[in-house]
Amino acid sequence: MTDTTPAGGHRRRRLGGDGEQLTVPPADFSSYYGRPVLKAPVWKDDIAGYLFTGGLAAGSALIGAGAQLTGRPDLRTAARWTALGGVTASTYLLIHDLGRPSRFHHMLRVAKLTSPMSVGTWILAVFGPAAGVAAIAEIAPHLPEHGVLGLARRLAPPVGDAAGLAAAAVAPALATYTGVLLADTAVPSWHDAYPSLPFVFAGSALAAATGVGLMAAPATQTAPLRRLALAAAAVELVGGRRLERLGLTGEPYARGRSGRLVTAGRVLLAVGTAAALVSRRSRLLAAISGAALVASSVATRFGVFEAGRVSARDPKYTVVPQRERLEERNRAAAPRP
Repeated sequence: MTDTTPAGGHRRRRLGGDGEQLTVPPADFSSYYGRPVLKAPVWKDDIAGYLFTGGLAAGSALIGAGAQLTGRPDLRTAARWTALGGVTASTYLLIHDLGRPSRFHHMLRVAKLTSPMSVGTWILAVFGPAAGVAAIAEIAPHLPEHGVLGLARRLAPPVGDAAGLAAAAVAPALATYTGVLLADTAVPSWHDAYPSLPFVFAGSALAAATGVGLMAAPATQTAPLRRLALAAAAVELVGGRRLERLGLTGEPYARGRSGRLVTAGRVLLAVGTAAALVSRRSRLLAAISGAALVASSVATRFGVFEAGRVSARDPKYTVVPQRERLEERNRAAAPRP
């Protein structure tokens, strides 16, 4: 049974019936048999990797479409292959965490709009083939000019362009639905962050994809990526600041291992953005910027994932906010003098 004494371990005294001072023991937020109030998520680190690779794929699809529309072929090629690699890794990590591939297939039997996991499964099912077609179309220039392969060489570019735009249309949903998925759980630090997590994940996705683009494409084609890095940093940093202002449930984003990961992500994001803005034609600075941006996204995703696990293990993150909400409702319902 959870102790109802306020957090912090301070003792309260009151007078008993005979005037004796009675001491209320300090709160330890323990539950029956020392178990947590909530069952911690059974997800393994595979899911943290899934959060990163899915975001990388989504951001790369958007960059690929932008490069396609603005005539940057090398950047388009790099972004399309990154999108395919990201969604392939993301799907593998999700299926590996599920334990059996058939479970992923079973989730496609129905489309349940009220279930973020169901919606996410369908997003992957739509995005994956589109990203695959767009990437494979990049091999068209290497095919023979005559015969059946010659026909494929002529048809692949327009088909790939259409597929690339289709993948980009689904990309915003892929980049942000995982934030909704986490917030839809009862895990305190995820649930209370529901207004901010999609923005954090969107900025993180763009930062990772921008980093790969800066490293893979020639400097003459990456000017838009420098501006995109700044926009991604702004979105992610604003969302990240809101996480820390959640009150008690925001503590895991600033303390312990999860806090160190989130802080590292923020520092790397600032370094990567600054390097991107001054890189211009410097391949070395572009590589440093790209590596920092990708590492920032990894640290942020793993930090957010770990913060949720921390808040689920410690009963205070569940008990104290519930008590505060109850007291607030009681005050609101109390008759006014």
